[in-house]
Amino acid sequence: MLNRIIKISFSILGAITGFTILHTILSMNIKIGENLRVPLVILFSSVFCAIFYFMAAKIIEVLTGFIDKIEKGIQNVTMSELVLGAAGLILGLIVANLVSIPIIKIQIIGLPFAVIINILFGLMGVILSQRKKNESIADIFKEQSSARNKKLVDTCTIIDGRILDIFNAGFLEGDIVIPAYVLEELRHIADSPDGLRRARGRRGLDILNLLQKEGNNIVRIDETDFPDIQEVDEKLLKTAQKLKCKLVTIDYNLTKVAALKGIQVLNINDLANAVKPVALPGEEMNILVVKDGKENGQGVGFLEDGTMIVVDGGKKYLGQTIPVMVTSVLQTSAGRMVFVKPNISD
Repeated sequence: MLNRIIKISFSILGAITGFTILHTILSMNIKIGENLRVPLVILFSSVFCAIFYFMAAKIIEVLTGFIDKIEKGIQNVTMSELVLGAAGLILGLIVANLVSIPIIKIQIIGLPFAVIINILFGLMGVILSQRKKNESIADIFKEQSSARNKKLVDTCTIIDGRILDIFNAGFLEGDIVIPAYVLEELRHIADSPDGLRRARGRRGLDILNLLQKEGNNIVRIDETDFPDIQEVDEKLLKTAQKLKCKLVTIDYNLTKVAALKGIQVLNINDLANAVKPVALPGEEMNILVVKDGKENGQGVGFLEDGTMIVVDGGKKYLGQTIPVMVTSVLQTSAGRMVFVKPNISD
């Protein structure tokens, strides 16, 4: 019924437009016989009536698609989406009225065309505003300040799990942003046929649930995606640049690449290293040598916090707890290594 009304309305508008164009032509003192005037009126009106009729079919198709999208999304409409839609409609109508000022002065067809322009610009405003539906009102008016408090989290950090304790302890604040492609990667890992990968993926999903339930921060799923980019790390860098937020990770290489691109990175391993006890050159300790080192004659042990201890000449003490003296310390985002030598008197 609505389709028929729209088509009839456009057909009438087309007939009026054809008649107006013919009237304008005849007003230019063009000599046309009286017996041709009626056929010309019928011809012009019929042609433009047909043109506008087919235009109506296309407009109905566009409107139907738009209405279908509205119906599908109406169940999940939030207040921010409603406000953005209303704002887009108002802005579209303002622009439409500015554009319609010279058009509305045209006799007969000016008003109908002005109405069509208002409808089209209003719809355009609503559609454009819906593309911003994932941004809250605070994101619009306080983008700079809120962006500084957003934390974009990658897959390995979620699986690692320490981020939950760090946020709950208050060392990090602000919204936690989880890209949809990271969530999808977690789901794929959780569905992996490999038992270890499956356990890691499920642990990551459990950590996300705990962040939402127990954490004091808002966990927001961001739909930003870059279909032309396949690498997840590259997508993370692009997302961090677009949202202007900090990236939380435990990936050493990602930390370095992000720093080169001017993205602020919070590496959890850096925080873990910062709170580890400091081993100073000359300090003495007892170490259990548990395995061979990479270099000839080296042995390897570990502190209680997991710090690797490389014992020079420690291979011959494999399986023994020996006193050692610290010679040097190497610290990077990938972890900390302490180099020692046996402190055994011959």
